[in-house]
Amino acid sequence: MKIFHEICALLNKQQIEFTHKSHEPTFTSEDSSRIRGDALSAGAKAILYKIEKDFYLFVFAADQKLNTKKIKAYFKSRGKKAKSTRFASVEELKELTGLVPGSVPPFGRPILNFELFVDPSLLKNKHISFNAGSLTNSINMRLEDYIKIAQPIVFEFVE
Repeated sequence: MKIFHEICALLNKQQIEFTHKSHEPTFTSEDSSRIRGDALSAGAKAILYKIEKDFYLFVFAADQKLNTKKIKAYFKSRGKKAKSTRFASVEELKELTGLVPGSVPPFGRPILNFELFVDPSLLKNKHISFNAGSLTNSINMRLEDYIKIAQPIVFEFVE
């Protein structure tokens, strides 16, 4: 619940309007969408991904699939090594964030200490919804406010 409270505090401090929904545990994006009553494409899916020795947070519309080749190409185009890449293990996710799969919110710093990347697929929405640090708490907020607060790097990395 620590991350959930940090997100709420950040949004309140910035006077960002949002709605909170407490619900049964949701383990998939499809479950979350059904429980929240919104489109799957409005769900913000957050994936912790390791490139070389560092972890990064990638956020995209939940109806899309991550394309790791696009991520590698992006990093290489920026002069960074990207030969060794992989998804964070459940153990690494827990150790680095204190969270379980499906509960990772779409926030890098100051909520989670990772550089944040967002795919344009998410930007097609007026509002986004996401599990906010737990499988039983969701937040819905305006996309415009999310981008303002999260300040992600935007590039295309879905199929």
